[in-house]
Amino acid sequence: MPSERMDSLAAVLAAIRGGSGMTQPLLTQQVGLGRSVVAARIAELEAAGLVTQAGMGPSTGGRAPRQLRLRGEAGVVVGADIGATHVHVGLADLAGQVIASADERIDIADGPEVVLARVEQIVDELRAANPDAGEVWGVGCGVPGPVEFSTGLPVAPPIMPGWDGYPIRERLSHRFAAPTWVDNDVNLLALGELRSNRHAIDSGDILVVKIGTGIGAGLVSRGQLHRGANGCAGDIGHVAVAEAENVICRCGNSGCLEAVAGGAALAREARRLAESGGSSVMAEMLAAKGSLWADDVTRAAERGDPAARALLAQSGRLVGGTLATLVSFYNPALVVLGGDVVLAGDFVLAAVREAVYRRSLPLATRTLRIEFSTLGRLAGLTGAVHLVLDELFAPARLAEWLPRGTPAGAPELADGGISSAA
Repeated sequence: MPSERMDSLAAVLAAIRGGSGMTQPLLTQQVGLGRSVVAARIAELEAAGLVTQAGMGPSTGGRAPRQLRLRGEAGVVVGADIGATHVHVGLADLAGQVIASADERIDIADGPEVVLARVEQIVDELRAANPDAGEVWGVGCGVPGPVEFSTGLPVAPPIMPGWDGYPIRERLSHRFAAPTWVDNDVNLLALGELRSNRHAIDSGDILVVKIGTGIGAGLVSRGQLHRGANGCAGDIGHVAVAEAENVICRCGNSGCLEAVAGGAALAREARRLAESGGSSVMAEMLAAKGSLWADDVTRAAERGDPAARALLAQSGRLVGGTLATLVSFYNPALVVLGGDVVLAGDFVLAAVREAVYRRSLPLATRTLRIEFSTLGRLAGLTGAVHLVLDELFAPARLAEWLPRGTPAGAPELADGGISSAA
């Protein structure tokens, strides 16, 4: 198809995807195309089975216009948000709505064969439990380390032994016979917010920070995800901080923020306090379970344990100190905090806010908002799903698969360096 025609088709489809109650008159206003062109593109999308009628819109004096919607049920997208200690896997429709998901603890250090085999097994289980879900149109996967987006290969990931250069995209695309995209897990967090959080959509320039086992940031500039030249933009967990000068990080260096403020550091300090008598609550947890994780610290804090609350507040202050530099440098309108550590309550959020507002330039924080992720623990999975949808419905990619009716069964669609994002 001619490029101009495909661009207009993709624009109409994007407008229908982006809002409910969309009608032909509204589309004509929104996408800036003539009525006859919009009518023709709607007809093409309906013939392709991507768009259908969704009732009638309000009349402005003449015949009531048809409302249009994306046929989300036409296919299914697989999302996998792989973190250092958890994996969240789900199925979503083509509108991005998660229809089934599973969350379980894993260890990224077990390596790609073990972790990805479990991801594949979970997908099979979810599909078996949802037999009416359509065929797989695409797969999105996030991992806790730098990724070369054009190839889907992890690149020297600091906390992922055995994953460097592993062909994640090739494996998953052939396993599910569908195009597959792989990205850093925090980038997916940012993308999930950008597609679902009204404040993020309106702000355009945002930082999304994940405080979990590791620490990372996703950067969005003028509504576009910024990955950097080698896929490691936003890797703030390995920024040097004075408080960690003599602490060895899992990456092999000393002095990293993550080594004193990430989830692994919280778990280490929790065990020390439990064994030394510094926290009776965490000592009780350790005796019952035999181990402690970062989420145990948040549970202890919720039970009123002062030692646990102090640990979380210290983590927030350290992360906030690093963010203060980024806020002054980047001047975002919105900072979104996600990850298991920060989502457990206000202990970390309050400390992050205090450090950022105290140490950033006044002009940089004049209109700055710092808030929790609106998606909570679904943010990474939602981002993985929208990564696939954004790629599939980009004009160049749409032109490749629309003539055949579906991208299912065409893993090669993810090749070639075409991308919808910066």
